[in-house]
Amino acid sequence: MREEEYIPTVLIVDDMAANIAILSDLLQNSYKIKIAKSGQRALEIAKSKEKPDLILLDIEMPQMSGYDVCNILKSSSETRNIPIIFVTAKNDTMDEEYGLNLGAIDYIKKPFHPAIIKIRVKNHMDLKLKSDKLEELSMIDSLTNIPNRRFFNENFEKKYREILRDKKSLALIMIDVDFFKLYNDNYGHWQGDECLRKVAQTLRKNLKRPTDTVSRYGGEEFVVLLKDIDRDGAKKVVQSLIDAVANLKIEHKYSTVAEFVTISAGLSIKESDEDISKEDFLKIADDELYRAKESGRNKFCAKS
Repeated sequence: MREEEYIPTVLIVDDMAANIAILSDLLQNSYKIKIAKSGQRALEIAKSKEKPDLILLDIEMPQMSGYDVCNILKSSSETRNIPIIFVTAKNDTMDEEYGLNLGAIDYIKKPFHPAIIKIRVKNHMDLKLKSDKLEELSMIDSLTNIPNRRFFNENFEKKYREILRDKKSLALIMIDVDFFKLYNDNYGHWQGDECLRKVAQTLRKNLKRPTDTVSRYGGEEFVVLLKDIDRDGAKKVVQSLIDAVANLKIEHKYSTVAEFVTISAGLSIKESDEDISKEDFLKIADDELYRAKESGRNKFCAKS
C-alpha cells in the first residue's frame, strides 16, 4: 500500500489564511498539503478517496468548531484512525484535556515554535505510517502473499452492504485444492507450501477486474468475490480458474482425478433482487463445493 516514494499528506484546517500559510510553508517540503478553511470542508476531505494521513486542526472556527470536527471524525469507522493534532490559541489546561479526550493525539498551543511543529508532526506521522504498514501486513497471508481470511471477512461485509444499497449482484466462489493432504504427505511440506503459493498467485492473476478479489480462507481453501456479475459471467470466471490451475501442470501422482494438481469449486450467486443473509450465501458456496468434490472434483457446482 505504501511504497518507499510515498509522500504522506497533511490536512491543515484553519479559517485564517495567515495560519494556513505559515503551516504550509513549514511542512510543504516533507508532505503533500491539503487545506480547509471550514470544518465542513475538512470533513469532506477526510472522507474522500485520498484521505489525509494526519490533520492539523484549529479549534476556534465559525459554524463548526475543531472540537466538533474531531468528534465527528472519531465517531466514524471511515475516519477514526486519522491522527488529529489541535493547533490552537486556546491555552487553558481544561481545553487541552477536553481535546485529548475527544481523541486528538496532540495539542499544540499558539504561538508555536516552528521547529517543534515540524518534529511533532514528523513523530506522529512516522507512527501513523508504521501503524498503516502493520495493518496492511495483518491483511496479507504470509505464505501465499494474497489477502487472508481477515481481509475476506471485512471485504465480504463491505461488499454485501454495497450490493444491498446499490441493488447489484454478488458471486462467491469457494475453492479447495483436490487431495492436498495426499500431496503434502507424499511430496513434503516445503513442496506443499510451494504448491499453495503457485495456486494462489494463479487465481489472483486470472481475475481480470480490479474489484474481483481472492483470499486464502484457510489451509488449502480459497475464496473469491465477484461484484456486479451475472450468472453466466460468474460461471465463466470459475471455469477459467479451474482451467488455469490445471494448466500449471504441477505433478500430483497421488491424485485420483488427474496426474497434476487440480481444484474444485462451489459457486453461490446473489441476484440483485434476491433476499438472502450473508451466512446462508456463504453456506451455499460451501455446500456446492462439497457437491463438486463428491461428484468427481476438478469441476465446479452451482445452485441452479
